[in-house]
Amino acid sequence: MSEQDANARYVREVVVEPDAIARARAHAVELGATPLSAAIGAQCAVLAAATGARSMVEIGTGAGVSGLWLLRGAPKAVLTSIDNEPEHLAAARTAFHDAGIAPTRARFITGRAADVLPRMNEAAYDIVLVDADPENVIEYVEHGLRLVRTGGTVLVPRVLAGGRVADPVQRDAVTAAYRSLIQETQRSTAVLVALSSTGEGLLQLTSIADASDGT
Repeated sequence: MSEQDANARYVREVVVEPDAIARARAHAVELGATPLSAAIGAQCAVLAAATGARSMVEIGTGAGVSGLWLLRGAPKAVLTSIDNEPEHLAAARTAFHDAGIAPTRARFITGRAADVLPRMNEAAYDIVLVDADPENVIEYVEHGLRLVRTGGTVLVPRVLAGGRVADPVQRDAVTAAYRSLIQETQRSTAVLVALSSTGEGLLQLTSIADASDGT
């Protein structure tokens, strides 16, 4: 086993996931809503805490795993969660209730993100997590950068597409979208960029200027 593989396995195994999130993960797997890895969830929690987040958005609710990690890091925040699958939203509501999250701290919106995001207020959020419809990831990130305040962060998990992004032979639409997103944001003067290779990968974009003209 290579050093890189050994490190990846160690990171996967060492993260301790709270019981409520572990239960939500099991339910997500049953629903076929692939949840974030615990390693990426923990990173999101740390970033929410470091940001001092009070208002967050997640695009793609799943069964509540990502939302629970975000709220774990930001215990005073309100999370708006968008998903077009009522079953997923129902599962997340149950997971939040079981975790003791007050109803006033979560707002669930049923609908297509492409329809919902344009109606949301600019520069009003501290964290936006983009984890839905990977073929539309660039559009969603552009919305996310519009929604976050200066100093706010857009998080994009799964951005390495299971190793396909690093393989120049892979040219499917989703892989190309993630690859373009990474390359374009690296050149942007409107954001600070960090790309984590932990788990399924996490792209972190912190707004430092008006990003309303895109990435």
